[in-house]
Amino acid sequence: MPDYKPSKLGSTRCGRSVFYWGKRTYVMGVINVSPDSFSGDGLANIEGAVSRAKQLAFEGADIIDIGGESTRPGSTPISTAEELRRVIPVVEKLAQEISVPLSVDTYKLEVARQALNARANMINDIWGLKKEPRLAELAAQKGVPIALMSNQRDSPCHDIMSAVIFDLKRAIEQALSSGVPWENIIVDPGIGFGKTQEQNLEVLRRLEELQVLNRPILLGSSRKSFIGWVLDLTPEQRLSEVSFVPPGDQRLEGTAATIAIGIVKGADIVRVHDVKEMARVCKMSDAIVRGV
Repeated sequence: MPDYKPSKLGSTRCGRSVFYWGKRTYVMGVINVSPDSFSGDGLANIEGAVSRAKQLAFEGADIIDIGGESTRPGSTPISTAEELRRVIPVVEKLAQEISVPLSVDTYKLEVARQALNARANMINDIWGLKKEPRLAELAAQKGVPIALMSNQRDSPCHDIMSAVIFDLKRAIEQALSSGVPWENIIVDPGIGFGKTQEQNLEVLRRLEELQVLNRPILLGSSRKSFIGWVLDLTPEQRLSEVSFVPPGDQRLEGTAATIAIGIVKGADIVRVHDVKEMARVCKMSDAIVRGV
């Protein structure tokens, strides 16, 4: 194996881990503690979520992302109190039982604050500071990384890559002005968030253009609806009833393709539901693309 040579992106400390960007692709495992998760993997109790997180860590997750509110299109937002009820006990329990760093998937300030106090190590903001700018101040105060997503649900657009890059530049500048160190900023183009199916494919096709931002790229394409659209797997509920296969499993191979191509196009960290399989995809892709 060749010696590691630092990339221009440097490194980011997250809990007890350090992500050396460019060395390999890192895997973020998803834990949904929302009963209406789009991917069909929502967990209704603390024990189930903790057990699942331990399994993802064993399968190769480098970080666990815990979210309490469904982000599927048309979902009903939940109250801060309900999100706290779902998320905080899971974070508290996992912080005691696993060494893998924990990320909290939220755009609510109080949820992020209490999660970090419960020893979460990162904030994952699907609105890129548009809903709650003070998340950047919190990240700066706590010294944790923050992932900033470009979300078009409030502003559909025609020229998608220009819009994504412009939005992420805005979010980066906002985070920096709030005191977040450069090395603690991660960017996410927001696959599926207010984009058409064709635009999702375009973002993946042109993902390398985000490298102009000089920050690590987080790709969250796992089990997204555009995969079912491309593979003509909708309505997947009927398919799963017939074959006794969960809806998300119908998108496994499609997800693998997006991960492999995403790595070729510059993804540094991938957010996935199927950690064991996608960790293997990452390892194989890294061997080809990065020579590791």
